[in-house]
Amino acid sequence: MSEKTEYTVKDEHHGKRLDAFLAQMAPSYSRSALTQMIKDGFVQIDGKEVTKPSLKLSSAQIVSLSEQQREELENQPQDIPLDVIYEDEYLIVINKPVGLVVHPGSGIKDGTILNAMLYHYPETATLARAGIVHRLDKDTSGLMVIAREKYAQIKLIRAISKHDVVREYEAICQGLVTSGGTVEASIGRDSFNRTKMAVVNDGFGREAITHYRVMEQFREHTLLKLRLETGRTHQIRVHMASIDRPLLGDSVYGGRRLKMMKGASEELTNALRDFKHQALHAAHIEFIHPITGEEMSFDAPLPDDFKSLIKLLREDEQVNGEKF
Repeated sequence: MSEKTEYTVKDEHHGKRLDAFLAQMAPSYSRSALTQMIKDGFVQIDGKEVTKPSLKLSSAQIVSLSEQQREELENQPQDIPLDVIYEDEYLIVINKPVGLVVHPGSGIKDGTILNAMLYHYPETATLARAGIVHRLDKDTSGLMVIAREKYAQIKLIRAISKHDVVREYEAICQGLVTSGGTVEASIGRDSFNRTKMAVVNDGFGREAITHYRVMEQFREHTLLKLRLETGRTHQIRVHMASIDRPLLGDSVYGGRRLKMMKGASEELTNALRDFKHQALHAAHIEFIHPITGEEMSFDAPLPDDFKSLIKLLREDEQVNGEKF
């Protein structure tokens, strides 16, 4: 649940930045938290959603802040295993499994990568979000880079914001994709469901660009490689759904009920029915080491259930042939 608080812009605040105004009006939030809330679409001016923290205000405007009910959580170290594929004194790279949440929030108090970082790398207790610089959805697997030292974290965040970190994903979408392409469409909060994201008109969300190419076609599904140019919440899932090619297993953006394929084997039918998370894996990441300047590149294999499903889809294509 959330509650909305309204603030009237007085003459003395005319010309003030939106984020600075809210920092003054809502001191219980940090400036950075308010900035993120603006970017995430939780702020309106005269009933219109805005996402630009530097927007200048005018007298008599009404600024509304949708404040999420919060709990002040003291994050505790927890002995949660991490699949670390690289580490040095400045950063680590992990392969996140499906089901593991990145950090507490939205009713999740612990059991996250953040809690694991505090346990395995206690020095990250002094860092914002224990060194986490980007996220993967709970049910998305794959590669994440996490800082162990403050300057490394600052440099990594800067590299991500400048699109200097290469992130490539593999995904299975519903329906056939005949050629590669790019989805360039702004993303913001869904006006009908604030827990979801959606493609919105320019000016009402944040710029989002996703490139994709076809790796393999099956009868009614396509294996894709995708590269993020930006990193918005649920970006790949929202963009693929917006072109009517939602990801297999995506219960939020997948649209209609899963359609069973005519002539499919019982094994494939069961595999499709039992695939309960979006078929999305962060398979590759490249970046310049924030301290040494070395070019870093990592790959993570697909999870077993993902590989098994591809094998069954490939066998079905070979047996049943014609796509429809």
